[in-house]
Amino acid sequence: MTIARTICLGFLTVIAVGTVLLMLPISTVEGQWNSPLVALFTSTSAVCVTGLAVVDTGTHFSFWGQVFLLLLIQVGGLGYMTTTTFLVLVLRRKFDLRQKFAIQESFDRPFVQGSRNLMRSIVATTLMFELGGIILMLRPFVDDYGQGRGLWLAIFHSISAWNNAGFSLFSDSLTAYRGVWAVNVAISILIIFGGIGYQVIIEGYGWLTSLRSQRTARLSLNFKVVTSTTLILLILGTIAYLITEIHNPNTLAGLSWSETFLGAAFQSVTTRTAGFNSIDFGQMGDAALLITIGFMVIGASPSGTGGGIKTTTLRILLNCTRSTLRGSEQVVMYGRTLPPSLILKAIAVLMGSGIAIAIATTALALIESGKFVFIDLLFECVSAFATVGLSTGITAQLSAISQLIIILIMYTGRVGILVFIAAIVGEHPPSQLQYPEENLLVG
Repeated sequence: MTIARTICLGFLTVIAVGTVLLMLPISTVEGQWNSPLVALFTSTSAVCVTGLAVVDTGTHFSFWGQVFLLLLIQVGGLGYMTTTTFLVLVLRRKFDLRQKFAIQESFDRPFVQGSRNLMRSIVATTLMFELGGIILMLRPFVDDYGQGRGLWLAIFHSISAWNNAGFSLFSDSLTAYRGVWAVNVAISILIIFGGIGYQVIIEGYGWLTSLRSQRTARLSLNFKVVTSTTLILLILGTIAYLITEIHNPNTLAGLSWSETFLGAAFQSVTTRTAGFNSIDFGQMGDAALLITIGFMVIGASPSGTGGGIKTTTLRILLNCTRSTLRGSEQVVMYGRTLPPSLILKAIAVLMGSGIAIAIATTALALIESGKFVFIDLLFECVSAFATVGLSTGITAQLSAISQLIIILIMYTGRVGILVFIAAIVGEHPPSQLQYPEENLLVG
């Protein structure tokens, strides 16, 4: 039982438990047993913090069903190993070396020291941001739905946004609130900070603390790459949606300037990680859909609650290209040389992700031949693998086999393509053999 298999089986266990809970009569509004496929799809989507749904969450599931769903989202966002490790700490049991190595694998840390404090910091950060989101969204929801219902809506959407899940209790997601700044800003802040990763948040807090105490703290390469790449992508996404959808009467055209800018900025935030939407993606043009697919593939950042190939992988590959064009044999970022093993890992993530998406899209195209246009199927598969949750509206119309494929691709994207492959093929000891070099024509 390797670390990769422990992580994969852990997620499968949580999905199985969630499926059983969502099948119970108390989980549905009708009070009847839920469909096993609907329960499995919803449980997988929640644990994998994706947000794709084959039923209307707000009208199909009862209050208890929504509570179960929220618990699955919270466990899925924190991660199986984080949740179980925190429970070990709460029960004051022994924190063994195997759990430390599992945390190291889950958060891609180069060391195992400080795992106990890391778990406490992660849970504290999660609760702090989710509580802040509830406070910001409470007033608009209470004004529209009353105190009880408004409080529940604020709690549900805050937890869903922080974990980048994208589940909403509204049939049209957040389209009705596209002009409400409090809701849009709160959701955006939760998505951004949930997606950049716990380590970046904790390091940023430490840096701000050092400024107040007049001490100098050096920021890590990971912090610099994640924050700068996230900021650039948010700006580029806003501009891209303004350019491509400004004249589309079904999305941004006809709105006030404030709503137009807010809509474009909100889609730029949610596209890479979460899955909320304030405009109808099914009415978007092909150019905007292709841009969205590109952003979804990039995804969030390491140790964050989002999916995709990650922002750091993108920057590594871009800097590899720059080094090649400059004739350099070293990849340098912010005055630091990247090790070859890191470059190989980035290439493996990109290739593995591309192959997984290609296989899933091809399978759906064969099964759903003639029923949907290709870009809708590609959009659905990329959204599932990157655990984004956006859809052009075809999820519920897919056949049972296609929905099972989406379930598998959501699961693969959540545990990570390299972890998934490692769990299947097992771990191989490093070889001591060295072979002679020889050149090969490339390009």
